[in-house]
Amino acid sequence: MTPANDDGSPIEVLLVEDDPGDVMMTREALDELATPNQLASRLTVVSDGVEALSYLRREDPYAEAVRPDLILLDLNLPRRDGREVLAEIKTDEILRRIPVVVLTTSQADEDIVRSYQLHANAYVTKPVDFDRFIAVVRQIDEFFVGVVKLPPRG
Repeated sequence: MTPANDDGSPIEVLLVEDDPGDVMMTREALDELATPNQLASRLTVVSDGVEALSYLRREDPYAEAVRPDLILLDLNLPRRDGREVLAEIKTDEILRRIPVVVLTTSQADEDIVRSYQLHANAYVTKPVDFDRFIAVVRQIDEFFVGVVKLPPRG
């Protein structure tokens, strides 16, 4: 189930991911959730932490970027890692209300604890199996988009 926002626009998802294979699988999972009666989530991808923060702050070249309704954030990113990005998001008055799901390969307890200390809304370990990865992304979408009431865009 992928409903639109209250204004009828599709849900905007920002994926912060540097692995092209994971980007492809995430896009495929979200596309498969769309039906003729329901809009697909609109996925925007940035590949590192610096780019993610520029996008979220609407800095060049993202001055016209639509603020996302949900962020899927990898921890292991070039230039600025996901932990730093999460910390910046959750200390920013405007950005902190956007739900952030950490979607990463790390199963380390310290990463899990640190992510929640930084106010991640969920921590999900990426499965290595293709079908399981698709299922996990679908579950994230179904929960955060189909069940949870998201805040209005800022």
